[in-house]
Amino acid sequence: MDLEQKIRPVCKICGFIDYNSPKVSVGSLIVKNNKFLLCKRAIEPGYGLWSLPSGFVDGHEDIQKAAIREAREEANIKIKIKKLMAIFSVTKKNIIQIIFLAEMIGKKFKPGIESLEVRFFSYKDIPWKKLAFVNVEWILKFYKKNKKTSKNDVFLRKD
Repeated sequence: MDLEQKIRPVCKICGFIDYNSPKVSVGSLIVKNNKFLLCKRAIEPGYGLWSLPSGFVDGHEDIQKAAIREAREEANIKIKIKKLMAIFSVTKKNIIQIIFLAEMIGKKFKPGIESLEVRFFSYKDIPWKKLAFVNVEWILKFYKKNKKTSKNDVFLRKD
């Protein structure tokens, strides 16, 4: 047991304590002309389904830079982070996901190595039944509901 009275795996040789800390994932809600950028996934989980450009933060990486990197990797797009939009606790998968609102810099985008297709969708044309993750649906609906009224709200959700 550690000081917090929790049983944790400890290496008997070096003393390393495995806290089983969650992985951190970041993504960006990119909005242009009232349309939302979605990427059709070329990897599991969710192969062939639509998601925001997102992925895991590398060790010692700044979360905003990670979101910018993920947008570049998945959609070959340059973005500027505008604000924090949401934080999700995905306890079943031991993940914390952070979503930023971002704007596109420039006009070019195309599928990256982890995407089959990249498109901007109007809200009514979003492929709701083909979204890879429930958090994508939540953040799109949150943005639509709050874009005119609560500019500084942050969406917090726990599964």
